[in-house]
Amino acid sequence: MECRSVRKTYRDAADGTEIVALDGLTLDIEAREFLTLLGPSGCGKSTLLNILAGFERPDGGKVLLNGVPIQRPGPDRGVVFQDYALFPWLNIQQNVEYGLREKGMNKAESSPIARRFLAMVGLSGFERRFPHELSGGMRQRVALVRVLAIDPEILLMDEPFAAVDAQTRIILQEELQRLWMQTLKTVVFVTHSVDEAIYLADRVTVMTARPGLVKAIVPIDLPRPRDSTSDAFNRYRRDIAQLIEVESRKVFAAAAA
Repeated sequence: MECRSVRKTYRDAADGTEIVALDGLTLDIEAREFLTLLGPSGCGKSTLLNILAGFERPDGGKVLLNGVPIQRPGPDRGVVFQDYALFPWLNIQQNVEYGLREKGMNKAESSPIARRFLAMVGLSGFERRFPHELSGGMRQRVALVRVLAIDPEILLMDEPFAAVDAQTRIILQEELQRLWMQTLKTVVFVTHSVDEAIYLADRVTVMTARPGLVKAIVPIDLPRPRDSTSDAFNRYRRDIAQLIEVESRKVFAAAAA
């Protein structure tokens, strides 16, 4: 995927002023890499992800997938949201099967695929449970494998673990890393957590305060699975946190002005 001089603006509903979310952002996303987007609140991370997904169109510049402009959502990109977005009237196997059925599979084809993916995240035996009967961590696992089951080329994840408790978040990070190592999908993952970005990514993209640009791209040269207590991990944590702090201070200074 390629982002070339991407610009995106919004109109403030309260006073009608123009808000520039992204202004000239350029970024290359390599095939089969795990890329994290990290930056202060309001820097345009989720806006960029929505443009990559085809939910929004840039006002300027271009975004290409395999050399073709992204115009709309497509089956080559799967999106995992923060709020699970499961269908409450379907049980979890039916939720995982939904995308497969939309692709034209019949029940005999979709059922074993759904069961296999649920087993990959430890949810065998829960197939007939409904989303409200599951914990937040279990629901997010369902949301993840529902997307993986349709086999998209690219996985787009918008702070998917932000709504769960700290221990569950660690477990989900470990499971996602394991699944990624098995499938080697291209992943773009939005997060506010420096530790999460380092733990998961091949490269951490640090964005500036709004309007969003790429401030730095930090390759993470650590073996997987990663040890977040190691000296090398701590060095990445310190360096990236310093980059983020500079941009976060700009946000506070602008708010106080």
